[in-house]
This record gives sequence, structure tokens and C-alpha cells, in this order.
Amino acid sequence: MSIEQNQESSLITHLEDLRRALLRSLGVLAVGIVPLFLVSPYVLDWFCGQIALQGDFQLHYFSPLEVFLLQLKIAALLDVVVCSPAIAWNIWQFVLPALYEKEKKFISSIVALTSFLFVAGVAFCLIVCFPLIVKFGMSFASDLLQPVFGVSNLVSLALWLSLAFGCMFQFPLVTFALVRAGIVEYETVCKKRPYVVVGVLSLSALLTPPDIISQLVLGVPTYLLFEAGLLAARRYKKPRG
Repeated sequence: MSIEQNQESSLITHLEDLRRALLRSLGVLAVGIVPLFLVSPYVLDWFCGQIALQGDFQLHYFSPLEVFLLQLKIAALLDVVVCSPAIAWNIWQFVLPALYEKEKKFISSIVALTSFLFVAGVAFCLIVCFPLIVKFGMSFASDLLQPVFGVSNLVSLALWLSLAFGCMFQFPLVTFALVRAGIVEYETVCKKRPYVVVGVLSLSALLTPPDIISQLVLGVPTYLLFEAGLLAARRYKKPRG
């Protein structure tokens, strides 16, 4: 068999492994969506109660299927959060065969951390950041201008921000892994801090609604997490000289 044929066969094998990993992840999500959809009405009631605590107002819905579709969205987010360990495991299992034994141990150890950071990001968004955004929006109310919030708009915003926070909370892990694996040098990352700030703010602008409060609420914690990942990777910096 020629070199070209070997390379083609290897590529096909890798694509098959990737396909199986993705199918396993989708299978896990498919199994979890049904029970989590049954839980979603209780989550929606809790969420509406938490929003109502931010001020004296009621939430409204404006179409017959709006609440049903909203429950589907909530179930989808819960599905991703609950199944994130299994999804992370499937993804890393696809990567593991190409690594050395020492690297396999390192990668295996961060699977749980990947899931923990994602869940922490979602929790931080819903418990700390989203109430601040609601209060900021309500601060514009006056005798002539009263807020009328649609439940779909508020909950959809919370779900989207939760996913954004969950993904952006992976930042310290990515930073640490890049330095730990020797892909980038610690000193190089330190010198590129201004570019990291611009990158974080740009990503925050893309992942959040077009208001400066949401962008800062996501961007500031993300940059602090970057610094935390850099601090954890400090021991892998090259010695001077």
C-alpha cells in the first residue's frame, strides 16, 4: 500500500472515530432530553419567581405556543449542562489515542474540570450576573415609562447568556493546557495580554446582547479567569538564560 493510500486510510479512520464520538454525544443528549423536559416547567416557575424578586412586575407571554417552546429551550440547556461530563469524555476519548501516555493522564484529569467550569459558568450567570442585568433594565422605569417584560425574551436571554458563560469559563483551562502542552510559551502569553483583552471583549460582544453592561459582565470575569489559568501555568515557564 502506498504512502498516499495509508494517509487516506488514516484520515478515514479518524473521521469515523469523530463520527462515532459525535453520535455517542448526541445519543446521550437524546436520552436526557425527555426527563429534563418534564422537569422544565418547575425550572421555569422557579426562574420566573427569581425574576419577580427583582421588582414588582409580572411576566407575560404573547402566543399560545410560546411557553411550550420556552420549556423546550430550558430542557435543551439542562440537557447540555447535565450531560456535559459525558460529552467532554467522548470528545477527549477521540483525542486520547493520538497522545503519549503522559499526555493521556493529563488530558484525562481535565475532563472533570471542563464540566465543572461549564456548570460554574452557567450558575454564575443565573445567580449573579443575570439579576444585575434585570435590575439595570428596570432602572429606566418612570411614571411615564413602565416595563412590560415578555417571559420568552427574558428567559431566552438568560439561556443564551448561560451558554456564553459556560463556554467562556473554559478560558483558564485552555490557557493552562496550551502552556502545559508547550504549544505556546508562558512569557509569550504574558506579553500578549493587551491582545487577550481585546479578544475577550470582542467575544463578549459577539456572545451577548448589544449593551455594554452584558458585555462587561461576561468580559471581566473571563479575563480574570484567563489570569487564573496563566497563574496556574506559571510553573511551566522556561527558565531565564
